[in-house]
Amino acid sequence: MEFFRIQKDIPFMRYAKAFNAISLITFILAVFFLTTRGLNFSVEFTGGTLVEVHYGKSAELEEIRTSLSDAGYTDFAVQNFGSSRDVLIRLPLKKAAQESDADNDKNMARQGEEVMRVLSAANAENLPTLSRVEFVGPQVGRELAENGALALLIVVIGIMIYLAFRFEWRFSVSTIIANLHDVVIILGCFAFFRWEFSLSVLAAVLAVLGYSVNESVVVFDRVRETFRKSRNLTTPQILDHAITSTISRTIITHASTQVMVLSMLIFGGETLYYFSLALTIGICFGIYSSVLVASPIVMWLGVSREQFIQAVKPRDPTRTADGACL
Repeated sequence: MEFFRIQKDIPFMRYAKAFNAISLITFILAVFFLTTRGLNFSVEFTGGTLVEVHYGKSAELEEIRTSLSDAGYTDFAVQNFGSSRDVLIRLPLKKAAQESDADNDKNMARQGEEVMRVLSAANAENLPTLSRVEFVGPQVGRELAENGALALLIVVIGIMIYLAFRFEWRFSVSTIIANLHDVVIILGCFAFFRWEFSLSVLAAVLAVLGYSVNESVVVFDRVRETFRKSRNLTTPQILDHAITSTISRTIITHASTQVMVLSMLIFGGETLYYFSLALTIGICFGIYSSVLVASPIVMWLGVSREQFIQAVKPRDPTRTADGACL
């Protein structure tokens, strides 16, 4: 399906150095912010208190957030849990709780009581009841961080193996570099703006990896096809043709996906905000990297037509057409 078709190939590879210079600068800035500012991990990673409350009527989440902010709470998360009447509140660990685990139960109970007093004072007509209070220790957070990093590593290795078998090792290396470029930039944005990094954001990062690979596979499929069909084109011309001929498909795919993600970003509320924000950044940079980062890298790695054409074995003059010896 195509909305339009460009008759003349756009010379993308003519500006390959400029594109990769931009990518290198953004990558270095992202790494700098990650190392100097770090990620703002959520309660799921750092540990904290989970308070579940039940309301007689539908709960107003914005009103709850405002009440907690006015009471001096920071870095908390409020979301519906099961129904519109059940609310789950995540509160970060206090410094005293981080230094010693001896008083965790006492601190947890006291924090639950404080939250209930704040919520009860905020809305006397719709009083909440405390359903449960649980403590999530930092050890759980460390395990989640380690499992998340392991999941990211497994995804990267799986993508490299898949591309190496389907295409050639040069395509595998260039795609992984381009995709890790997207991941690092997403993490750099979260570090620079101090946005909360939660498990949902980690899921978005993993989704961006797979999403960017899909675009690279489409372009590289066209590259392989053009190498086999056209013998009078140079490698940069073949890459330009592959990118140009798939532009319509790229616009349709990414535009429809971006509309859905922006809908979650605008209307999804706080629960989906950072998840959809990470996807938005990943999709925008994924288009750029899959087309304008991966393709120049594979060109500089020395991809050529000979790598896709099997050499024809010379015929043995001592054998007949049916394979018998003369």
